[in-house]
Amino acid sequence: MNPAEKRTWPRSGLETTLMGFGAAPIGNIFRPITEEDSAALIKAAWGAGVRYFDTAPMYGHGLSEARCGQGLRWYPRDQYVLSTKVGRLLKPRKRAEIDFTPWVDGLPFEMKFDYSYDGVMRSIEDSLQRLALEHIDIALIHDIDSYTHEDRQPEMFEAAMSGAAKALLKLRDEGVVKAVGVGVNEWQVAHEAIKCNDFDCLLLAGRYTLLEQDALDGFLPLCEERQVSVILGGGYNSGILATGAVPSAKYNYSAAPDTVLERVRKIEEVCREYSVPLKAAALQFVLAHPAIPTNIPGVRTVAQLEDNLQTFRAQIPSAFWAELKRRELIRQDAPTPQ
Repeated sequence: MNPAEKRTWPRSGLETTLMGFGAAPIGNIFRPITEEDSAALIKAAWGAGVRYFDTAPMYGHGLSEARCGQGLRWYPRDQYVLSTKVGRLLKPRKRAEIDFTPWVDGLPFEMKFDYSYDGVMRSIEDSLQRLALEHIDIALIHDIDSYTHEDRQPEMFEAAMSGAAKALLKLRDEGVVKAVGVGVNEWQVAHEAIKCNDFDCLLLAGRYTLLEQDALDGFLPLCEERQVSVILGGGYNSGILATGAVPSAKYNYSAAPDTVLERVRKIEEVCREYSVPLKAAALQFVLAHPAIPTNIPGVRTVAQLEDNLQTFRAQIPSAFWAELKRRELIRQDAPTPQ
């Protein structure tokens, strides 16, 4: 696959490259990245032909948006697609009073959930200021799943489907943004969201991967039927599909359980037989689904970025995917790359 190849979104007409730039790492998740390294990452991504960048107010409490805007500012605005998110407002506060977890050295703002109509309108204005760009292409309602809200998920979902969705659909109809949707960690929530509102796209993190294909049960077929584009994040299941089944492997940001480790070992066995890098299989597999136009792996260094670019280009024989299905390591109804 060519990571710089573009696919057109059927509803909005937006064009995104197969490989996008997930900008959570430049928000200093878990550990800091210098301004110089952040700028170098965006420059290297642009030089490689990447033309889709995804950020959010949450990432580094505004730091990721600020760095994205700075890194992209002098490139032609009509040559790339930018997405950000709504659902959190940032308020100035002393650093010593802010819990930045899991971000390190974020900007001096505390975050407050706000899925109201007015809150979303304010959020878009604030994001434009932090980005210092003239427009946003894609706006996503962020984190309305139980992964974020636990027992309050139904309440937050309802607020988002009424207030936030109404605001974003109005902004889309007025041409302020070109596409709107939700960004979540659970496909079931995304499934309900597109039943409730006329969304163009969804960002799904970690729930359709080489390890997990339950999203084929209704959700992805509905996306295909309604021509809803799915941005795929978390394609490594937070680590294990990049590192393999090593003792320190992470799955869903925690230590991988034995059942997951064993399944990955079996996938790795097929990878060895066909000389296919596990990372290449993970990145390329998801893009075979017709509803998924782009995959946005996060990177912390230029070396990681270049490794992902090479991983996208790796040649994978059709027999490899057939063997995974024969051993029941991926679902029989899962589309695979041609």
